[in-house]
Amino acid sequence: MKRANLLPLLGRKGFSFMEADILELAELPPDLTHIFHLAAQPGVRRSWGDSFDCYVKNNILATQRLLELSVSHPLRKFVYASSSSVYGEESPLPFQEEARPSPLSPYGLSKFAGEELCRLYWHAYGVPTLSLRYFTVYGPRQRPDMAFHRFIRAIIKGEKVHIFGDGEQRRDFTFVSDVVEATVRAGESELVGEVLNLGGGRGTSLNDALKLIEELLGRKAEVEYAAAQKGDVRNTLADISKIKKQLGYKPKVSLEKGLEEEIRWLRSLIR
Repeated sequence: MKRANLLPLLGRKGFSFMEADILELAELPPDLTHIFHLAAQPGVRRSWGDSFDCYVKNNILATQRLLELSVSHPLRKFVYASSSSVYGEESPLPFQEEARPSPLSPYGLSKFAGEELCRLYWHAYGVPTLSLRYFTVYGPRQRPDMAFHRFIRAIIKGEKVHIFGDGEQRRDFTFVSDVVEATVRAGESELVGEVLNLGGGRGTSLNDALKLIEELLGRKAEVEYAAAQKGDVRNTLADISKIKKQLGYKPKVSLEKGLEEEIRWLRSLIR
């Protein structure tokens, strides 16, 4: 699926794809002006136990490697994709950037470590970093382990929808095109050394989102609830006043419209 997502870009003028380990990079391309660092090992639930080695390597060491290479390179901007998982549950809603991070999972901890590395390299070497805390990104080409992808696929195929917890946990769902626009704005801005929330600015429970998916598909879901998983934050909601002011960001895509787009994409894949 990831390779299929990449196909439309292959052969496009100005685009080149290199499949490699960031930790093996010896230098940055000489004409490079921007780094949008979205490479990471995702997943809260898988980040416990022996798997943490993978998160240390891909989320912490790889970030440090890119930053170290950037020290001697005249970058205009280094944009780091962080996560709402850095907040945990101690901060009041909506989450504000000034709140003390308190991640509930090793994944969240690894993303916060990446933020701190960006801050350190900005202060020590002037690497022009800017960190964006993504809030539950969804839409076409979404990872298959993410909730909306799983819900939509299961309903289309007549399978059970599995929800961890009671389904009343709320998420700030952010459509992918809004995330892309804000990320590009971050790269074009003069702002450096900061952390910004990037969310939709609206909380929705999983149960309510599932009802909307049922309405859009015209089918009822067979739902099976299971125990909440370690590391899952009960509720997330972004205070997006700072990114609105600093980058002129305003989310454009409603949850209903965004789900319509994701459903259309998944229907084209499922035969």
